[in-house]
This record gives sequence, structure tokens and C-alpha cells, in this order.
Amino acid sequence: MIDPITFEVIQNALIYITEEMGIALRNSAYSHNIKERMDHSCAIFDASGNLIAQAEHIPVHLGSLPWAMGNLIDYFDDNNLTWESGDIILVNDPYISGTHLNDLTLVKPVFHNGKLMAFTANKAHHVDVGGETYGSISNDAKSIYDEGIVITPVKYFLNGAKSSQVEDDYVNAVKNPEIARGDLRAQVAALNLGERRLHELAVNYSQTILFQVYKNILRRGSEKMAKIFAGFPAGEFSAEDCLESVSSKSELTWIRVTLRKNGGVLEVDFSGTDGEVDSSFNAVLGGTLSAAFFAIKSILDPESDVNEGVLRQIRLIAPEGCLVNPLKPAAVSGGNLETSQRIADVVFRALAKALPGRVPAASTGSMNNIMAGGYDADAQKHWVYYETTGGGSGARPDEDGIDGVHCNMTNTMNTPIETIEQNYPMEFVEFGLRKNSGGKGQWRGGDGIVRSWRLTTDKAQVTVMADRHHQSPWGLNGGGSGKRGETILQRANGEIEILGSKKSFEMRRGDILTIKTPGGGGYFDSAQ
Repeated sequence: MIDPITFEVIQNALIYITEEMGIALRNSAYSHNIKERMDHSCAIFDASGNLIAQAEHIPVHLGSLPWAMGNLIDYFDDNNLTWESGDIILVNDPYISGTHLNDLTLVKPVFHNGKLMAFTANKAHHVDVGGETYGSISNDAKSIYDEGIVITPVKYFLNGAKSSQVEDDYVNAVKNPEIARGDLRAQVAALNLGERRLHELAVNYSQTILFQVYKNILRRGSEKMAKIFAGFPAGEFSAEDCLESVSSKSELTWIRVTLRKNGGVLEVDFSGTDGEVDSSFNAVLGGTLSAAFFAIKSILDPESDVNEGVLRQIRLIAPEGCLVNPLKPAAVSGGNLETSQRIADVVFRALAKALPGRVPAASTGSMNNIMAGGYDADAQKHWVYYETTGGGSGARPDEDGIDGVHCNMTNTMNTPIETIEQNYPMEFVEFGLRKNSGGKGQWRGGDGIVRSWRLTTDKAQVTVMADRHHQSPWGLNGGGSGKRGETILQRANGEIEILGSKKSFEMRRGDILTIKTPGGGGYFDSAQ
């Protein structure tokens, strides 16, 4: 039996280790996407692959890491592979790692006194993984093999020695090998730091105590969520929401969910969701789990730590071959970004029926992605730029929404304008709040963002991937909808083009691209 004080000290130490891993990763990364936007996540698992601790990083990463860890353990068992001290496993296959190819997942087994004690893990978004477009994220990819290099689980480090072949196979496929190598090194450094801190805990408290803490973390998490779900209202609570222009067969593609409690387990049933699409907007099961976990935990238990015990009490049902559980090799780069946002929205909407007065109105509903790149003749190098753009959060039952913030499945920062202008052939024209774009109501939705830049090199390939340009973020209880998004291209000759939410195109020197992101929905009729 472990005393409560020791338990709390070790549990919080484990959580802080993941936070410190994230700091190391950010500080040593080469790409601005990681070191400025902080598009990375870190976690610790026990020797059986159960999530023990995670940092407050990216929801779409974090919810998929336990699924990825389980898949990796199964992969090792199925292929008669063994975990050895000093190994580091690299994988980005979405059907194993759980998001999209840009997210490289690294896992390191941690041994102490010859015994497997834990795993350190991280996931980071690399700006290019060798896909057909700059940024490797395409609206119209037909399979994951159009989206970049696919890495099945491989030992990047074997007994402490790096495999140069594994690294070269990856970095030689991307546009900026130096940046790719640097970001991989940063991920390795974070794993090694986590390993050192775990060794320190084992020395200070003993391996036996650590294993007892692991068990208690899982037990407490499971018991708490079971108790919460036992108090969830009886019945079925269903909702639907849609994505626009993701299928050649229909303008709108629907996600449908039903929530129901089954004792101390909450079932999240996506039966009735439309089938997988012939574009990149399919969401692998790991991403669907992420969005469902995020929405449920945010409303029912926002303050407690997340671990495998908590997640065990959520049962997800998603028919194979549907939009939220596609069959390999369906393309998924956009599903990780835009579909994950809509999954969160639809689960929130179902929760609003089950728990009136506790769920906010819809937020911006899109990551509002911009990918750009090309060859800069002045700098004599290829460049790749990636950015998600914030929007308005939904109004809450007793407070306005927040203006200009990253919402739901993205928890990143924005890249500072000064950094962009210093390192990319881009010059900013406008960056500010999109006034009065939040939905009206007694409590108004948060305002979206206007972000506009001019190209300062000869040409660039650009991809816009967004949503909510036709279907507004919804209000609740009489609150108004948020204003829909817009993407506008102004050519150097003054010609204006309205691009829609999903478009790949070429920009020329002097062209200006403007993205106006959706506002959040309002709450309550303003007349009340």
C-alpha cells in the first residue's frame, strides 16, 4: 500500500516530466511549426502500454497516442519483435499511429535494472513529409501514398545506435532535409530527457513503488469516470453535423453520433455516419477517439488528469469504412485536421441535449489551414510554410465566447508575423480580429480572425483547407450562428477571386491571400 502523499508527489512528477519533455522538444526543434506553434505532444506509458501521464499539448495528438501505443505493442507481438534498451521506434502510418503522415511518432522503451519500466513517447507535426503538395496536405488526395512517405514501425535507434539508413530514407524524401533532421533530433532529445527523469524517480522511490503508483493512477481514473458516467442521464442523445465539399458525390458529408450510458461506461456510437470519401478528409479511428475523448472529458470532468483508466470508460463504436473509421489506404491528412473538429462539434451537440446548460455553442469549427511553399530564387532554397489559424470560440451558458483563439482539437500558438517575414517570402498586410463575426445572443460568440499576406517571391504553390464556409457554427438555446469563413485571393493586377474552403492554386509575386475565420455561435436569444 502506497501512502497518499508519495502517490501525489510521484503522479505530479510524472506529469511534469511530460511537460519538461515538451519544453526540450520545442527549444531544440528546427521548424517554426514546432518551436513557435508548439505543434507537438508528449506522454508516458507503463510497461504494458497504458497511458500514465501526458502534457497539456495538442488534443488531436494526445487522444491518439494511447491507441498508437496499443497498435505498436500488437505490431511487435505479431512480428516477433522485442523491445531493447536504447531502442527508439519511429512510425507515421496513420492506421497505426492514429493521425496523419505529417505527425511522426517516436517511442522509447525505458529499462531500469534490466527491467522494462515505462515508455516515453512524443508526436510532432513535420511541415513536409514528401507529399505531392508543399506541406504534404492535400484536399484531393486519393490515398495515404499521395500524401507522403509512409513509415511503418521501424527501429530508428537500435540499442542506442542511430540507423542512418532509416533517417536518410525519410529526410531524402522531403523538401528541407536539414529541418527534418533537426526536428527528429529534437524528438529524440525529448525522449531521452524523459528516460533520465524516470530513472531518477526509480532511484529515489524504487521501481516497485513506481509500479504501484501506475496501478493506482489507472484504478483511480477508471473509478472516477465510472462514477461520473453512472450519473449520466438515461436514454439516447443523438446529434449530427456535416463537412462541406469533401466528397465528389455530395456537397455535404454527415457525421452522426448517439451517446448512451451502459453502467459506468459511456458509449459513443457513430453508426449512421456517411461512408469514407474520395478525398483526404477521412479520420482514422485514432483521430476519432481523440475528438470524442476531448469533448466528453472537457464537459464531464475538465479538471482531472487524463490516463488510460479514464479512457477505458469510454466505448467508441464506428463501423469500418465510414468517414470516421476508414479502410487503409484511404487518404486522411484533412481528416486529422477538419474532420476531427467536426467530430468534436457533433459530440458536443449531443452532450448539449444530455446536459443542458453545461455545453458551449459551436466554436469556429475549422483549423483554417494554410500550406504554402516553393523555390525562393533570392534565397536559393525550397521553403515550406504551414499554419493553422484561430477563430472564435462558442459562447458559454454564462459568458461570452473568446475572440481569436485556437479551439477544440488544436491547441497551438500562431507563428509570429516577425518570424514569418524573416524566414519566408511573405509580407503581412493585416492580422487582427474579425469584428462582429461571433454569433449574437445574450452571450455572444467569440470573433474570428483576419490574416492576410502578400507573396514576395516569384511564385508559390498554396493549399487552403478549411470549413464552415457554407454551414455556420451553430448557436444554442436561441443564440445566433457565427459568421461563416471566407478565403480571398487578390491578384497583383487587382483581380479578386473567392476561393471557397478547400483549394490548391498558384500565387505569383504581389498576390495577396486573405483568410477570414468563422466566429463562434451565440448563447440564448439576446431578447431574453
